[in-house]
Amino acid sequence: MKVQSLRAHGAVAAAVSLALLTSACAGADSTASSAPGQDGKPVTLTYWTWTSGAEAAAAAFNTTHTDIQVRFSQIPGGADGYSKISNAIKAGDAPDVTTVEYSMVPEFASQGYLEDLTASSGELVKKSFPAGVRDLVTFGGKTWSVPFDATPQVYFYRKDLFEKYGVTVPRTWDEYRAAAEKIKAADPKARIGNFPTDTPLQATLSWQAGAQWFRIEDEAWKPAIDDAPSQKVAAFWQGMLEDDLVFNFGAGTPEENKSRADGTTAGVLGASWSAGGMIAAMPDLKGKWGVAPVPHWGTPASGMYGGTSFAVPKGSKHAKAAAEFIKWVTTDPASMEARIGALKNPSSALPANPAMAAVAAKAFDTSYFGGQDFYKLTGEQVATILPGWTWGPVWGKVNADFKDEAAKNGLPSGLSKAQESARTAIQSRGLQLAK
Repeated sequence: MKVQSLRAHGAVAAAVSLALLTSACAGADSTASSAPGQDGKPVTLTYWTWTSGAEAAAAAFNTTHTDIQVRFSQIPGGADGYSKISNAIKAGDAPDVTTVEYSMVPEFASQGYLEDLTASSGELVKKSFPAGVRDLVTFGGKTWSVPFDATPQVYFYRKDLFEKYGVTVPRTWDEYRAAAEKIKAADPKARIGNFPTDTPLQATLSWQAGAQWFRIEDEAWKPAIDDAPSQKVAAFWQGMLEDDLVFNFGAGTPEENKSRADGTTAGVLGASWSAGGMIAAMPDLKGKWGVAPVPHWGTPASGMYGGTSFAVPKGSKHAKAAAEFIKWVTTDPASMEARIGALKNPSSALPANPAMAAVAAKAFDTSYFGGQDFYKLTGEQVATILPGWTWGPVWGKVNADFKDEAAKNGLPSGLSKAQESARTAIQSRGLQLAK
């Protein structure tokens, strides 16, 4: 299995560089930190993450390294996790390594929360990762984190339920709505899926439709969260919600998980990383799920749904050793084998590094999807990720305000609120805002 290269958007990244880092604190030179085990004792790194399979990977590292040892800590994902990380940095008690989603790298870099990894990891990123994902972690000529996975959105569906209701796997969003109507008519308790009022999902679907929530004009940020493609997506899903064709459970809630397990939810809008959680949470449904490209608006396309990178938070006392661990965890086959094979919380991540993706494909047990080649399909979807998307420097504020407003007054209103919040937050951070 070969992962096709992500399409480059280097021109966007180059434009971002000056405006992005106007208020950023200069990162410390990671080469100044103590080298692994230079005093004869192993360096102990603190490692914070929420990602699947990470604990198993850390344990594998510890068994094969004597000069560096990793102390793993599970933290929450989302806003709670980022608050924990940023508060620790401000308090001078930062972990040595943490994961940062691509959507948050510009914000953390512009606030001075990350060490500059150019000297220790710049060449690694340049040589080991395709340009499209490389540009998500490199700004202002500096490398701020090391990519881990590529996350094209895909569609999971219950093969048995689709057969029961006489529906075929939808290729377009119009077909998706028609299938949703047919499933509800056949079983008033069942729905084709769940649509949480979730900003990352809204962003991904907008990306797929051709939106660009943040752009750079004349070295200034120009948010466009309520642009026409985003409005089209919001109107479609608002209609699905108002017509009761999908559930509206919160992402990751017990209600959502129960509906997947009991068969009242027939499909899931997910990404390459979703499969691991499904395997762990719903082992009894082995062989009943299938995976397909995500429905589209007429031409096959995808956005990146999530995706993580490895960073060294500002103030790490062991930045050089941290860079060694990051190199291992993103490029060594043993790391991916441990993640995929974890007995608890296994990973199904699609590594952005093509060599690591091949390792993951070989290690993954395809029996859960009835023998379907999960990594071949997700790898093929990488080529459909639309180029040109840039994450802005105020994602945390946009994320919170869209979610709150959309829950109260609908998805289109959420876009308007998020646009207003983005403009205000960019100015309050001292960054340049395009007129």
